[in-house]
Amino acid sequence: MTNSRYFAILDLARLDLMIRTGLAKLLSAQGWYPVVAAETIRFRKSLKVFDAFSVDTRIIGWDEKAFILEHRFFRDGECIAEALIRGRLLSKKGGAVSPRTALGLAGLPIESPALSPWAHEWNRHQAT
Repeated sequence: MTNSRYFAILDLARLDLMIRTGLAKLLSAQGWYPVVAAETIRFRKSLKVFDAFSVDTRIIGWDEKAFILEHRFFRDGECIAEALIRGRLLSKKGGAVSPRTALGLAGLPIESPALSPWAHEWNRHQAT
C-alpha cells in the first residue's frame, strides 16, 4: 500500500467516526465542515495487497483551535502504522469554529483530556 493510500483511508475513518457519533449531522446542520490542518504518520510494518486490516480512530484531545485525533492500523492484532491528525472546523459562512463550541453544542464535555507529552509537543509545533 502506498503512503498516500494510508491518508485516504484515514479520511474515510474520520468520516466514519463522525457519522457513527452523530457529529456529521450536527456539523452539517450548522454549516460547519472539518479540514485537516496537519498530519503525521509512523509506519512500523508494510501492508501488502489483500492484507486484511482495521483502523482504530479516536479523538485524544483538543486545544482552542483544533481537535487532535489518533489513528492506528492493525493487522492480526499488531499495530502496523500510527497517525496523528490536527483537524479544524470551518464554517461555510466564513471563519473557524472552536472545538469547545462544537462539543458544547453536542452536549459533550468541553475540557480536553491531557495529551501525551509527544502528542502535546507535536500539536504545539503544528499550531504555530
